[in-house]
Amino acid sequence: MKGYVFIANSTKPSIEQAKSRALVRPGNVSRPCLEAALKLGYDVFLGINRDNPEYLECELPVNLFDSHTYRSITAFLDNIVAYKNLENIIKQNDIEVIHCNTPVGGIIGRICGKKHRIKKIIYTAHGFHFYKGAPLINRTLFKCAEKVMARWTDVIITMNQEDYESAKCFKLKKGGKVYKVHGVGINLFEYSNLNVNIQKKREEVGLSDSNLICISVGDLIKRKNFETAIKSISKLNNTNVHLVICGSGPYEDKLKEIAKEFNVESQVHFLGFRNDIKELLIASDIFLFPTLQEGLPRALMESMAAGLPAITSKIRGNIDLIEDKEGGFLCNPLDVEAYAQSIESLLNNPSLRRKMGEYNKKRIKKYDIEYVKNEIKVIYDEVLNDEKNITNKI
Repeated sequence: MKGYVFIANSTKPSIEQAKSRALVRPGNVSRPCLEAALKLGYDVFLGINRDNPEYLECELPVNLFDSHTYRSITAFLDNIVAYKNLENIIKQNDIEVIHCNTPVGGIIGRICGKKHRIKKIIYTAHGFHFYKGAPLINRTLFKCAEKVMARWTDVIITMNQEDYESAKCFKLKKGGKVYKVHGVGINLFEYSNLNVNIQKKREEVGLSDSNLICISVGDLIKRKNFETAIKSISKLNNTNVHLVICGSGPYEDKLKEIAKEFNVESQVHFLGFRNDIKELLIASDIFLFPTLQEGLPRALMESMAAGLPAITSKIRGNIDLIEDKEGGFLCNPLDVEAYAQSIESLLNNPSLRRKMGEYNKKRIKKYDIEYVKNEIKVIYDEVLNDEKNITNKI
């Protein structure tokens, strides 16, 4: 059987996570691609970041290997290991296709694929680093790197309009194509069949029915710009408005200092990592998302599925999802006053909140995981089916 390899990248796991023997459950990033490759008859290899993965069991009939691909481009030793691990898979198996994902997996997969003359190289860009408004180094060095590697790539899959337009300007391998899909998909069925005791969920975080809850979700890092969210709450000068922040990260202490400095310490609630994000979204009133950079943010998609109006930054990815003044408000990322005014517009207008929330629930339907699975299947059928037929005839 001809082989197919899927590699992505993730945060470097803890020792406990790396040693976990739990069943491997492919997520939305990989599952549509793995299922499409299996239907085409490939012997599928999935790279994961866990120790001795060859002894683990997976929900899908795939071969597991240690891809060793983490999020850091500058983790040189780890990236060397990742390259060697992928190279071993290629040498030991008849690999015909590599599907790699941005950023580290995309670099390693394409360099290794070029060296070993892999027939088809597919690259999914979850968000180019040379987005509009990016630092100069991103708009020069990273863009140059993407242009070079595009020449080794048969297919580029993008997730937002800005990246799609950029990728179309690249010169791919002969016959190469650029596609756009609706993100990695979310399971809308989970939201439509979710019963939440809103009062009880609010009480769990120390809030009541009378409070207006703005919710933000994401890693507590500078890029997510939760600082602007906190400052916008302080601008309102209304103790009935609360901000719930779900996530953890190195910027947490700094954000707590900002909340204290702006006298909203009692109105800003840091919940840390949560397993009940869906329930918390449904129990909230407004999704507040002033992030500085995104590809196509899953957190924003989930807030739309939960029926929330969104006040978010006017940047790539967000503008693909939110229609300004229809599903919420788009603001310049650092404009605290604009965020405060937008919250004010929704504060005493529950009918407008409901209207915007319903608009988002309709708009998000094309981002359902089943819709995305079909998009990937169509791409694979077009790009790989001919290759499989040629191989089988030989």
